[in-house]
Amino acid sequence: MRLELMTSGGLRQRVLGFYLLTSGGRRGLWRARLLHRGHGVQKQEVEDCKDRRCLDHSCPGSQKYIAKYNPSAYSRTLGNVPLVAGCQTDEDLTLVTHTPHFLQKSNPYTVSSSRRLSNSKNTLLDLVFNQGDGGKRTAEPTNTNLEPPLDISIDPRAFQKCRQEYHTISYEQCLKEPPITTDDAFLLLEKVRVQKSTLKAADIAHILNELGHLSSDQQPSVQVDTRFFMLLRYSVENLQHFSHTQLIDILRAFVQLGIPHTHTILGLYEGELSCRAEEMTLQQLLLVADLWRCLGRRVPDYLVHLYKCVYLNLDQLGVPELVQLLYIIGESRQCPSILFPSLEQILLQHLNYLLPEEVGAVCLGLFKSQTSLSETVARKLADRAYEVVDKLSNFALVNILKFLRFNYIDHRGLLSAMGKEIPCRAPRMGVQGLMHVALTCSALHYRDDRILFAVAECLPPVLHLCRSKDAGKLLWAFGMLGFNATELPKLYPSLTHALRLREAEFQRFPEHLLTGLLGLAFVGLYPHDLLNLVLSQDFVTIATSLKDLDLKKDLFTMDQSVGLEVPNWTGPRISPSLGEEVRQQLWRSAQRDPCLKTEVLEAEQLLKELLGGESFVHKHMILAHTRSIDLEIRLDHTGLPVPLFPESKYNIGNLGKTSSDPYTWKTNHTGIVITEDLLTQLTNIKRNLEEPPNGKPLIYKPDRIQFRAEAEDDDRIFRGGVTLTSGLVNALTRSIVPSQSPQDSTSGVTQRIAVQVPTRNQFCYQSQQLLGLQLLKRRQLALIGYRVVDLPPWEWFPMLRRSRAEKLDYLRGKVLRHKD
Repeated sequence: MRLELMTSGGLRQRVLGFYLLTSGGRRGLWRARLLHRGHGVQKQEVEDCKDRRCLDHSCPGSQKYIAKYNPSAYSRTLGNVPLVAGCQTDEDLTLVTHTPHFLQKSNPYTVSSSRRLSNSKNTLLDLVFNQGDGGKRTAEPTNTNLEPPLDISIDPRAFQKCRQEYHTISYEQCLKEPPITTDDAFLLLEKVRVQKSTLKAADIAHILNELGHLSSDQQPSVQVDTRFFMLLRYSVENLQHFSHTQLIDILRAFVQLGIPHTHTILGLYEGELSCRAEEMTLQQLLLVADLWRCLGRRVPDYLVHLYKCVYLNLDQLGVPELVQLLYIIGESRQCPSILFPSLEQILLQHLNYLLPEEVGAVCLGLFKSQTSLSETVARKLADRAYEVVDKLSNFALVNILKFLRFNYIDHRGLLSAMGKEIPCRAPRMGVQGLMHVALTCSALHYRDDRILFAVAECLPPVLHLCRSKDAGKLLWAFGMLGFNATELPKLYPSLTHALRLREAEFQRFPEHLLTGLLGLAFVGLYPHDLLNLVLSQDFVTIATSLKDLDLKKDLFTMDQSVGLEVPNWTGPRISPSLGEEVRQQLWRSAQRDPCLKTEVLEAEQLLKELLGGESFVHKHMILAHTRSIDLEIRLDHTGLPVPLFPESKYNIGNLGKTSSDPYTWKTNHTGIVITEDLLTQLTNIKRNLEEPPNGKPLIYKPDRIQFRAEAEDDDRIFRGGVTLTSGLVNALTRSIVPSQSPQDSTSGVTQRIAVQVPTRNQFCYQSQQLLGLQLLKRRQLALIGYRVVDLPPWEWFPMLRRSRAEKLDYLRGKVLRHKD
């Protein structure tokens, strides 16, 4: 045997030549293309376990972050069973390109899952939480030198032990046959050397299957043996002659032998199995898909065939087949848009038969594939989870919380049950599990001190295991829910320290540092060393160059908050051009949605009517970096409104009045325009306006000029009219003079008022507790001299259904009160 046959290049050339000569038709061409495509892969095709470890970030010379599947990041694995090769954690890694997401239902307690500005929720800092976390980029590495606490255990595939039916559709690692010895393995390989190409397909399958029974510590010595390379070569040459069962057994042996997912031979097996997909049963297809998952190999072409077969055999989907399929969909990050509506209906039919761990597996599959169920089915799934909540493992419980977070399901019973379950379970949860608990509460704006204090108490012992992602999102979650530093004195410093320990990760994942610092800013904490880093030119360049995330708005928020709340800051700031770009972008977004909301338009129009015209109310973003709009008004030292702009700034024609209308606004006038007819009627009807009969205010109605004493049941305001106060009468009867410039008119201003029209989305769930971003905004408005006037939704929304007079009276009490 020539030495070059031992090399991957020689193996490829021999096999390629063989198939170009002997294979015909569609299968032969496909295999030849796969071989040719594999020619560009690195030369060393067959790597032993030691070589595969060099893919990890910790190996010298490596430039990539590659995170192996490591459930111990949540908690400790069971025993010493090695992890499945090539698998990856949670939602961190995206194995394939995402299919388009289903539209999510709007919910008043929502946090968006992207960093784009939310058009429907104008108060949120939309960060990447549900993501498909990063989509196109690999996750940061875990520290493989550190192990989780010993009392924590987890089995991500525990649902496959719930029913016997899973034995035929999934790979069971724990059901290995008795291991063979190294001597037995070498005897089998010697048979390969002797028989060579005369080996039959059944013999090859048998030898590979037997080698799969080697113990993990003996496998490396076999995998580097020349005869093992020969065996792989002969298996490729006999691909067409294997039965379906033999192919599956060989694939299972590859899993047991730890064949790396990058091995070129796997591409040939994928092509063969894809060609045979229409001939295989649904159970066989699901088993093969699970084996590919265990190998950690992306097989999008094979999955297309699987989904097609499922679509044609929907009647064969029982509970185990459905759960296993959703597990495969989640792990592959693929959601077949044509198939899913049918799967949703089948899920609804089988919902009451799902066992606790199966509920968790279904939720995780939907979350990882970024698939949003219809609201009806999503709530029924949450109902089922609530029924079995006390029987769920910690892992399944966390998966259900991820599902609630992604679908914005505010299931009261389940959330209430979390208040009892989490304090008991938290000490046995890993750091990532605790992070997801806190993050779900934040995403749903659900503040339950029982849950969050339990999480906070359990974090310090495991913070050395935190990734930058975990520390950043924990800081965001607690800051977003408005926990003051005094409430949790140890939490914020320890999480900030955990961020510092992961500084090397920020070059690749800048969003995690921004997420954590924003959470700290919500509670008024600004660590100077991290601020110097996040606002440095190098970091800003990295953050703004990402294609899959928009971090400009977050940089802008941090920069402006530092400028307002950090006295004598001498560190770096973002460039004025970047700040102006983001400011304009935020304002354009606000004009498309928040500015057009009914509750905002109504408040704006009524305030203009109450105060005297367009120039007295300015709708804009006082603090653009807080991403919400304000209705700004100003009052002088007597409590009378002061115009913010010359009236000529506004387009008077938009008021709907003609130029001949005596009540049309004119430029250079303040308040109501005085005509001769109006002045005559005012002065002739009643001279002593300051003392109306019976002490009742007099009413001026534009469409019929008349005065009358207000009726007893009208309280203070005539429906549709304007109350003639002494201040208004003075304005009506004084001489008409050119209005002052805004600078002159505001020189005596004693109050600057920012009227807020918040939605319930700016408050914690079912409470009047403001969320972190709104707390930051009000704190900063006070710093620059504004008094905040809130029109809270529980007051203003019902008021929108009341009469105009009642709404004016409400606003008058809110805005035109004397300065405290």
